[in-house]
Amino acid sequence: MQFQRVQLKGFAAHSPLAQELRQSIDSSPDTRVVDSAAQAQVVLEALTDSRDRGVVGSTATGLVREFELRMHFKFQLRTPGGQELIAPTELTQTRDLSYNEGVALAKQYEEASLFKSMQSDIVSQVMRRLAAVPKP
Repeated sequence: MQFQRVQLKGFAAHSPLAQELRQSIDSSPDTRVVDSAAQAQVVLEALTDSRDRGVVGSTATGLVREFELRMHFKFQLRTPGGQELIAPTELTQTRDLSYNEGVALAKQYEEASLFKSMQSDIVSQVMRRLAAVPKP
């Protein structure tokens, strides 16, 4: 990355996505996350960070057979002075999850694993975008 200090802003308290982004940024050789905009060279601002699921398949008797899991992350990157470096950008991940009431607990674990995978994919995409930004 072309900058050394990044502030994460707009994330919910204890956001798993923010935590993984923080770890990825901090693991970069010369870049770290700072708490205040005064210390930061750039501000990564979360505009939307949401997860949801919807039913996409059911049996004739109304039993759910398949869910669609969705994760949306919209962000922008700017300098502390307000100069836009990355315009508001939305990243979306979707996964299908078959469902069977007989193995509900296993499906809960599978759902958590799929959300974690989607989150990691989004973090990777954000990190690639950050790496492509020229020095402010």
